[in-house]
Amino acid sequence: MCGIVGYIGTKKAVPILLEGLSKLEYRGYDSAGIAVFEDGNISITKDEGRVNHLQDLLNNKPTNANIGIAHTRWATHGKPSEINAHPHADNSKKFSVVHNGIIENYSDIKKFLMDNEYKFLSDTDTEVIPNLISYYYDSTNNLLEAISLACKDFKGSYAIEVICSDCPDRIIVAKKDSPLVIGTSKEGNYIASDIPAVLSHTKDFYLLEDNDIVEVFPSKLNFYNQNLELISRKTEKISWDASSIEKNGFEDFMLKEIYEQPKSIRETIGFKLNKEKIELDNISFTKEFLSNINKIFIIACGTAMHAGLATKLTFENLCKIPVEVDMASEFRYRNPLIDKKTLAIFISQSGETADTIGALKLAKEKGATTIALSNVIGSSITREADIYLYTHAGPEIAVASTKAYTAQVTLLNILALYFAEILEYSDTKLIKELKYELLQLPNKIDDILKNYKEVIPIAKDIYSASDVFFLGRGIDYPVAMEGSLKLKEISYIHSESYAAGELKHGPIALIDNNFPVISIVTDEMLSSKTISNIQEVVSRGAKTIIVTNQDLSKNFDYIIKIPKTHKYLTPILSVIPLQLLAYYISKEKGLDVDKPRNLAKSVTVE
Repeated sequence: MCGIVGYIGTKKAVPILLEGLSKLEYRGYDSAGIAVFEDGNISITKDEGRVNHLQDLLNNKPTNANIGIAHTRWATHGKPSEINAHPHADNSKKFSVVHNGIIENYSDIKKFLMDNEYKFLSDTDTEVIPNLISYYYDSTNNLLEAISLACKDFKGSYAIEVICSDCPDRIIVAKKDSPLVIGTSKEGNYIASDIPAVLSHTKDFYLLEDNDIVEVFPSKLNFYNQNLELISRKTEKISWDASSIEKNGFEDFMLKEIYEQPKSIRETIGFKLNKEKIELDNISFTKEFLSNINKIFIIACGTAMHAGLATKLTFENLCKIPVEVDMASEFRYRNPLIDKKTLAIFISQSGETADTIGALKLAKEKGATTIALSNVIGSSITREADIYLYTHAGPEIAVASTKAYTAQVTLLNILALYFAEILEYSDTKLIKELKYELLQLPNKIDDILKNYKEVIPIAKDIYSASDVFFLGRGIDYPVAMEGSLKLKEISYIHSESYAAGELKHGPIALIDNNFPVISIVTDEMLSSKTISNIQEVVSRGAKTIIVTNQDLSKNFDYIIKIPKTHKYLTPILSVIPLQLLAYYISKEKGLDVDKPRNLAKSVTVE
């Protein structure tokens, strides 16, 4: 993995490919490369490093080619290097391929090919793809058939672009469990792993299904299934504005996206709360159905899982149904107890998270009703689930998620309210209060963002720390987890989150003078107990930073005040200062906020 771009048409390919790769830099990568047709041959340029380095190399190789494929790689098999970078070629140099995903049985295929006198240069799983296509092409002399046969042999996930010197008028693409789209225009066809890569050129996209194989010509597309039977696919018009993937005057995408949260929450709420009862697109549950549900699973990874944890209480208290929040990467390997009375909610910003999609498929196999929450229209997870809902946060470019998280928490609260209304939850006053407070959230976030400067001195004070603790109790604990993750992701400071009451059961042994401890105190039922836990670290010399909506005594180093809202909605407000703090700490350290090391935006491998 990580980013794929392709173009075939009337314009010069290289500028389009480089622009597309630049738009995909947010996904994280360690090398980049391009392959184009040049004088009847395939010319490959690739190297370790950033896209601008690739551009420098290409400046010395001018070309008018109007067909090409390109890739940014995030290392899975083999270290970052020129040899391991994509595109990869077969032994005869007739085929060139870029690939996202993982070929799980690549070692078996590699052994088979080596037994047939094929040689390999790289450490990657991808290099088996062009060579296996070559193997089948030698016997069939048919490019489509060779690719189809190769794809049938692959176990794992793939989105591939293939060019062949025998067929210089087309690109062939195929996908399984890894995203791939084709955008169309009068000037040609654009291929990408993610819509933002080519959104400036078209808004009309084909969202490919698993096992699709497509012949991409300059002015037409032929869609096939894996048995090479012609099939049809419909285009979707994408409403995103191309300017939404630009920085618009902000220094970094992450800061821009933090400030976009009032808008993204307004868009996520939309018209859902306008009528007496909540209405959601694509979903129409009955009281009988929900009354028979005996368990709700919320399943996700990383930040999305924290969104699930932040709303567990809302679902349980309003719907009176037990809720388990689970890591997608662990869920399907523990034989979870699922049946037809299970409702499983899956959350993924990109909609392409491999672990989450795998968990969804397992839940469906066991008979659960599945709901997918995603920020990306037509993403794999929304096509796989029984029901899908969109957060409408707009493109999120920074690797560390901010606005997607708050939009997810917002939408999950709305979903819990929707269930409660169907189940005829008795406390109608509480439901009205929650609806009202949801509508006030954008203005309250605006108020927090106006006071961003109070975070900067804290960042300057603690940016050199080697370790940080985040504490919270009740509904504040998931926020502590998310704050800790943000700090780790973009500042590389080791941080841990704890339920504050657990501090005395071991972690407090690490506290010494000036050890930063960041605490969230918004849950009034637990605030006195949380303050007592914080006093334990104060007495041991810790530097204390408190995020709160309450009036606290001044015996802490820093207090960041946020507006009050209903308890269930506080995770949407209390996380904002933590996002800002992580951002400004990273800036103090001089780091790349948008593209932290070793991370990818869309984790499409298990």
